[in-house]
Amino acid sequence: MLIVFCNWRIEQKSSPGLFSKVGQIPANKVGLVLGTSKWLSDGRVNLYFKYRIEAAVALYKAKKIKYILVSGDNRFDYYNEPREMHNALVASGVPSEVIVLDYAGFRTLDSVVRSKKVFGQQAITIISQPFHNKRALFIASNYGMKAVAFNAKDVNLYMGFKTQLREKLARVKVFLDLYVTNKQPRFLGEKIEIGA
Repeated sequence: MLIVFCNWRIEQKSSPGLFSKVGQIPANKVGLVLGTSKWLSDGRVNLYFKYRIEAAVALYKAKKIKYILVSGDNRFDYYNEPREMHNALVASGVPSEVIVLDYAGFRTLDSVVRSKKVFGQQAITIISQPFHNKRALFIASNYGMKAVAFNAKDVNLYMGFKTQLREKLARVKVFLDLYVTNKQPRFLGEKIEIGA
């Protein structure tokens, strides 16, 4: 019952802020790309990563965002999501100087909250797949942010089944984080101004 309620509430609360067409989404100064690994365990490119990069590039080229904040996990020397996203964006024609790297986006909550508390963004465009965007928008709204989200192309159900199943539980954890434990990002640190 708890899983059903949490998923219903997040779907209900987030739906007005979701956009799938570049021409319809309002412009913001910064787009926040939520991190994921570039590679799957079998060595193939992770389509979640590929499609998020493509979405960010489309928004930037359409002048819907001026800067791109790439936020992800960097806890191991050999694993660096923000650097991989930066390199993929540059390879797609986005200037390096408009890309800002957040190395402490260990979880979606960390990425969203840090975009406000560290990088100073009250209004932001979140970029990920629809299921992920909904949870991120829910977190943003609970922190008083005026966020919208752009839906990157999704991965088919066969390839994304485990991720979709994990998402159901992640949504329950969001409620626990926000309303029970008051979970905060692992790191905050000094503020960083984007576009200074």
